[in-house]
Amino acid sequence: MAPIIRVEHLRKVYRVGKEKVVALNDVSLAVEPGEFCCIVGASGSGKSTLLNQLAGLEKPTRGQVFIGRHCISEMDENSLAKFRQAHLRFIFQSYNLLGSMTAAENVALPLMFQGVDRKTRLELAKAELARMGLASRADHRPTEMSGGQQQRVGIARAFVCKPKVIFADEPTGNLDTVTTRKVLGRILKMAKENGITFVMVTHERELAGCADRVVTISDGNVQSDRVLTEEEKAAGRAALGVDQLEDLDVADALAHEKEESGSKPTRKSKHFFKNPIKIKRNAK
Repeated sequence: MAPIIRVEHLRKVYRVGKEKVVALNDVSLAVEPGEFCCIVGASGSGKSTLLNQLAGLEKPTRGQVFIGRHCISEMDENSLAKFRQAHLRFIFQSYNLLGSMTAAENVALPLMFQGVDRKTRLELAKAELARMGLASRADHRPTEMSGGQQQRVGIARAFVCKPKVIFADEPTGNLDTVTTRKVLGRILKMAKENGITFVMVTHERELAGCADRVVTISDGNVQSDRVLTEEEKAAGRAALGVDQLEDLDVADALAHEKEESGSKPTRKSKHFFKNPIKIKRNAK
């Protein structure tokens, strides 16, 4: 089976004043369909830059990025935006929720672009929020939720339309320990059940122990690219207890809300869409 993601001789250089900063240097790798791939590395190693390149959020200085048969690094902005909308989703570290919309409406947004009617898409969105322990928050706006709750809304939004690939930048970074384990269990379960390829950046090595593939980045280079054995994955998941945890439920989630209540976005990410979008509240 051909890889779902393939990177060939990727190089990314940023200009900082008169200086050139090499963020990625001759990176080549492949991710198989349905794999849960973790990209790990120290701060400033280039792991988030690599994720942005894989998702088509940035153009490489040199090299190519393929999703399936499509070379996304050579697409123009309009073609790339359409391709991302049809096949990819991204979980941002800073949530990227629309403040004028409720949690359910934010989760339903990808379904709206797919032409799903309002009633159906809100039903699907609320079901996904319930799996994230947020049934009671479906009608709340982002400003009425903690940082951890907003992050779970972002995760629900990524999964609701069952894309081919989900890219995630520290998706559990704003969650408490118990909720992190449950959310990770949910991610693993949904990805496997729906054949979704999940690529995640994390600085937490113990989370990477649950992955199928672990790519370690150091100074813009691939230091290692390992496919974990079934025994290694079982040990990693047992250590976190994710296989023993069912979907998040409202009562349990509410018990942890106080721990999350002080969380706020820490930085802005590039918006997933090329242009700002105006939403009609009663659109079908």
